Amino acid sequence: MPLIAPSILAADFSRLAEQIAAAVRGGADWIHLDVMDGHFVPNLTFGPPVIRSLRPVTTLPFDTHLMIQNPDQYIEEYRRAGADLITVHVEATPHLHRTIQRIHQSGARAGVSLNPATPIASVRDILGEVDLVLVMSVNPGFGGQSFIPAAVGRIRDLAAMIRDTGRHIELEVDGGIDPVTAPAVVAAGATVLVAGQAVFGSPDVREAIARLRGAAGPGANV
Repeated sequence: MPLIAPSILAADFSRLAEQIAAAVRGGADWIHLDVMDGHFVPNLTFGPPVIRSLRPVTTLPFDTHLMIQNPDQYIEEYRRAGADLITVHVEATPHLHRTIQRIHQSGARAGVSLNPATPIASVRDILGEVDLVLVMSVNPGFGGQSFIPAAVGRIRDLAAMIRDTGRHIELEVDGGIDPVTAPAVVAAGATVLVAGQAVFGSPDVREAIARLRGAAGPGANV
């Protein structure tokens, strides 16, 4: 069964604590935090103060996706704010091994993310160091976008690369994930599903998570 990580990017920002609590009650495994700086991606969301204020709401892991330039400058700050897993973009990080080492030194688990047009070979040499690879199935910046079908093949190829390492590395997918698209990405090898609109866009968060988990569970196929 894949892990379900609701993204608060699609939540009601006036009720973030309440919405996270609803996701926790609904059976979420992680809480996904999309951090955007308005430079690396064309949107601006939130930073460490918001994460710090939300940390007391739940003990679930905060899966923190840094869509920002110069992430090295802020790793310790996000860790202190409560991030349990910190993912950086290969496109934003010129010295990726050093960045991953810095994340681990902060005490967080480390992930690396790829945009839809970035060759998956760009992470091959870092797989021995990371805990997670995040495949973007939309171009990052805004929630509610349509799933890019080519992501399925990318996930399948990355899953094979991960198996070759002999390590346990989570393979996460983010963008357009819902009960329709989830079966294909899970069949391809995804182990963590990030869903924003499919969860928080529903009037019943618990039911939405259950539908997503049911669609992605045993028997899911392309």
